[in-house]
Amino acid sequence: MATADCLQITREVGFDSLLSAGKPYTTSCPLPFQADSVKTARDVTRSTLRGWGLPELGDDAALVVSELVTNAVRYAMYARGRREIQLLLMRVVPHVLLAVADPSDKIPTPKEPDFISENGRGLYIVETYSQCWGWDPLARGGKAVWALFRTDS
Repeated sequence: MATADCLQITREVGFDSLLSAGKPYTTSCPLPFQADSVKTARDVTRSTLRGWGLPELGDDAALVVSELVTNAVRYAMYARGRREIQLLLMRVVPHVLLAVADPSDKIPTPKEPDFISENGRGLYIVETYSQCWGWDPLARGGKAVWALFRTDS
């Protein structure tokens, strides 16, 4: 899928409204700025996908969510007006959209992966395992970094 097509899908979703209201086939989970939020996000992602009958996406989606939440914990915890991180999973047939909202306005920038270092591969992993990824600014400040997965059903 072309990046332009992915951007169109995310613009139609409207992250600000999704983060504040429950919708069918949408799971939202607030997460504190702490390391164990990564495990919580993985668990919520796997159980949500199982509930939607998509367990085959569980491992890849959990890996991507781990990277997105790790980045939010690492880079957004010092943002002004600090709020919690929010995980959003949404089923938009034939896709699953994963998003992590955080209060930082800093734009996510992929780095050239250094396969020896323990840091710097997060967005490379997100790009590798998802169909496409990007970010959208939020009206209240901050951003939602998202990844899109195509499903077989």
